[in-house]
Parts: sequence; structure tokens; C-alpha cells
Amino acid sequence: MTGVLAALLLIASAADEHRFSLPAAGEAVATITAGCGSCDWGSSGQEAVLARVTLDGTYSQHLLIARGSTPVPYRIMLGPLSAGEHRLVIERDAARSAKNAGEMKLVNVDVRSYAPGTSQHEWLVQAPFIHARPGTVERFSDLPIHAWAERAPAPAVGFRYSIIFSHEDGGTPTDRLMATWGRTTDVEFVYGTERTPDGVLHQEIQARNHDILPFAGRRLGQHPLLWVSTDNNMVSDTGPEDAVRFGVAPEFVDLENVAREVVMDKSPWTYALMSAELRREGRIDPAGRPGSAKIPDPRRFAYLEACGELVNATLAFDVGVTNPDGKTEWFASDRGEYRFRIARNGCFRAAVPLAEGVKADQISAVRMRAYTRPRRDIEPILPAGTGRVKLQRFNGLFMLDENYRPGPTRLRSTSVIEARGEAGPVAIVSQTR
Repeated sequence: MTGVLAALLLIASAADEHRFSLPAAGEAVATITAGCGSCDWGSSGQEAVLARVTLDGTYSQHLLIARGSTPVPYRIMLGPLSAGEHRLVIERDAARSAKNAGEMKLVNVDVRSYAPGTSQHEWLVQAPFIHARPGTVERFSDLPIHAWAERAPAPAVGFRYSIIFSHEDGGTPTDRLMATWGRTTDVEFVYGTERTPDGVLHQEIQARNHDILPFAGRRLGQHPLLWVSTDNNMVSDTGPEDAVRFGVAPEFVDLENVAREVVMDKSPWTYALMSAELRREGRIDPAGRPGSAKIPDPRRFAYLEACGELVNATLAFDVGVTNPDGKTEWFASDRGEYRFRIARNGCFRAAVPLAEGVKADQISAVRMRAYTRPRRDIEPILPAGTGRVKLQRFNGLFMLDENYRPGPTRLRSTSVIEARGEAGPVAIVSQTR
């Protein structure tokens, strides 16, 4: 692997103690292959094992082991390490683990260290550590499960860091999240470090009320230390010292012409955790109506992705399903509810609940509908037909399989499609099946 200074040298005898030696200093990432004996994120009392990680005798973080009994890799940041020997201890935190989750099954620990000057070091060195909001670890709810880094938009130079949380305890209700974001996880930008063309360095966090504020907190090496401070996962640069810390190692991604949710697609286990938390919290109801904050089984949804520009408009999609008699039945992403329409530019997701038993290969068509957006505050009501949507690409749709993994993507289109508010549905002509 490019930029790797050294790999772990296992020389310890204790099951939870791992000693390793680095020939040179660098940013370290540990891949811990682990499972939990009888854990089930969807069952109360069995959710997960929480492991306490110490490095060279000092608390580093906790590791959430929640993806089942079969050992799978979990990647965590260890921060900057000097050359020489180090000691990593991973032990089950009995007080914080679910009562009936079983024992931690630790199979392997592998450490990679990235040297200064390498491309990996450049973005990894500034990735944030996140402290959990009080009450979330205790309920196994709304926890950070995945992370990524991406380059700052040109002409700025730098990186942005985002976290995927397992749910969103506050903010947008579950049914509206699915309709307008195509997921019920909470995906949040938390920290950015960008130098603008005028030479000014901006190091910022997304704080309460989505305010972008300068970071003024402490660091571990160059890693900012952040605290989740709201029910919708905004962060602060100060917080309680005894809060549980997570150091989820980010992956580096390029999101050009795709929505942020492709990060979940690349790690399909995130959909399984998302669905399990919905089930455990009683948020799944096959008869749930719009506004109930409940949804059908996530495997009944078609997940759509498109990129476009909305001018004074909101947007909804319809998915056409061919029945055995050859007729097309249409299912709407907004379900007749104006609050369930998309109202943002760029690349975005939506999810459409289909009838029980519908399979992906029965989906035969998709169309979009544009609406003039509702007025804001005390501005005048916009006349009907004012809203305009220009769809630049339709990246396709998929359904989840029985194990909650994204299936094949269908019905792609790179044609430009335009629609006026209240003008009726416009077909998206697919270039693939």
C-alpha cells in the first residue's frame, strides 16, 4: 500500500494486548478484525459490544463492535506515533456493552503508519475525533459508524470531513428523511480545513443551527477534538472530558457527479445497521402514513439518485412498476405531501416506498415532477409555474436485497431534462436497463 511506513508486529501473549514497533514516525491507523458473540443492533439488550482502547497506557477511544458475530474489520485512527515500540490494549467495556451482546471476539489487529509527505498522511492527519453526546452510547442510538474525507471545492485547497451517524435523534422525522434524503442515517459535515486563493486558512466546524464557526478547540496532534452537541449531530469544539470518544478512520472519496450517500453504497453494512436501529426503535410500520415518522421495511423502497439545479422549485419522483397484467402502477416519493419534496441543488437521493413484494426488475420507468417552492417567511407567494428544475443526470435507482445490501443500479440517464412547476410529470428516459 502506497505510503505505508510499517505494519503491526504482533509480539504479545495477552489476548487483548498488542505490541508493535514502528521504524519511523507517522499517522497510524489500526484495522481491528472483531465480532461480538451474540450482538444484534436491532434487538434491545443485544445491540453491541463497546471496547475500550488504550494506547501506551493512555485512553485513546472506544470501538463500537456492532456488525454481528462474524468478525469483520473496523478501522480506527491512533493519531501521530513516534518511531519505536507501542502497546495497544483492546478490552470489553462491560459497563457500556449491551448486557446480552456476548463476548468480544478479537481475531486480528493490523496497524499501518503513514509517513509525512504522502497523500494519505495529508488528509488523515487532520481527521477529527468525535465525542459522543450524552445518552447516545447508553441507548445505542445515533452513534458515529462511518466517516470520509474529500477535497475542498476549488478554488480552495484543503479537506472536508463528514460523519455517518446510525440515526438522527432530532431534526428531520424518519419518513421525511427517506423521502428527501434516501436514508435514515444522519450524514453531517463536521470539520473543514481550507485555504482560499487569498491565502487565508479557514478551519471550521458545523455547529448548532448549522452555523459554520471557526474551530478554536484542542487537538490530538493535528486532529481536532469535537463533541456532538445537538440531537441532529451538530458539533462543538468543547465538551465533557469524560465523554466517550470515537476515532473512526475516514476513507478518502471523490464525490464528483454523485451524492454523498454513495459512501454508504461502498460500505453496504451501513444500510443493515440503519435498518436494524429503525426496527429496534419501533420506526418500521408497513401501514405508516406520511407524517407518522414511521416507514415500511427499507427493503420495500426504491433508492434514486440524480443531480440537478432547482430555481424557486421543489422536486419529486415517481417510480413506475409493471404489474403482471402489463399495466404500470406509479409510486411517488412525496406521497402527496409537499414537505416530502427535495429542495436543494447538486446531487441528491430520494427513496420511494413500493407495494409489498415488488422486485427491482419490475421497475420499468421513472419520472420527475417540479413544483414552485412555498414562500419563505413574509415574502410574496410565488405564482404557479415560477419554479424550474433542470436535471443534468439521473444516476439510477436500486433496491436493497434481503440482507439490506444495495442491489444493481438500473435506469441510468445522462440526458438533460427540464420541468416547470405544476406542469405535470416529465419522463426520464433511461439509457440502460
